[in-house]
Amino acid sequence: MQLKCNYTRELTMKSLTIRNIPDQVYEKLTGLARRNKRSLQKQIQMVLERESHLGETSCISEARVLRDRFSGREWGDIVKDIRKERER
Repeated sequence: MQLKCNYTRELTMKSLTIRNIPDQVYEKLTGLARRNKRSLQKQIQMVLERESHLGETSCISEARVLRDRFSGREWGDIVKDIRKERER
């Protein structure tokens, strides 16, 4: 028995046109692209991709939540506790 899969997926990328970019912003983007050895197009894609993930939970924001939750607790001196245990 032979199974054939005729499923093909067409990948399409969206286009975006941005007008009236201030000169200062354009210069910063081109400088950033140059420093990263990327084309301006690729640099802008990278910036947009990075910014699109900002709303997602990151390790840093999770650490802040934990720090806030544990703030005010009394923490012992771990080094002191380990030395005490070793001396027993």
